[in-house]
Amino acid sequence: MKIKVGFGYDVHQLAEGLPLWLGGVKFEHSKGMVAFSDGDVLIHAICDALLGAANLRDIGYHFPNTDPTWEGADSKLLLSHVCLMLREKGWEISNIDASLAAEHPKINPRIVEMQEVLAHAMGISAEDVSIKATTNEKLGYVGREEGVNAYAVALIIKV
Repeated sequence: MKIKVGFGYDVHQLAEGLPLWLGGVKFEHSKGMVAFSDGDVLIHAICDALLGAANLRDIGYHFPNTDPTWEGADSKLLLSHVCLMLREKGWEISNIDASLAAEHPKINPRIVEMQEVLAHAMGISAEDVSIKATTNEKLGYVGREEGVNAYAVALIIKV
């Protein structure tokens, strides 16, 4: 059995009056992501972790911000497409472990919902999607609420 691991990272700037999508769930907040797609940093980090594990480059390569097809795109669709690419190469997702860093809004109350949405988009069990949330203790651009970071690790298995 062949097993591979991949790491993903994403960051987006926050601005007033834009929608805030995290883990495929819309959060009510005064600020949202400045982005070409919907700016869901958590999904983008997971996509990069999966693509990296399968040696399929990165999210920007497959969904470039120069292609109008992806403008305003729902990141859940990008994730589903990435999972299809992996399965076409004979890979299955074992698990995802991800972390979000944001001062506001509070993420923890919606983690279970995000796990279910992401699991559905990937075609795996919600118990195979771990999401953790933290603040940046008011330090740096995350602490000043100027941006949000996400990190993800994916384990895939060749079937």
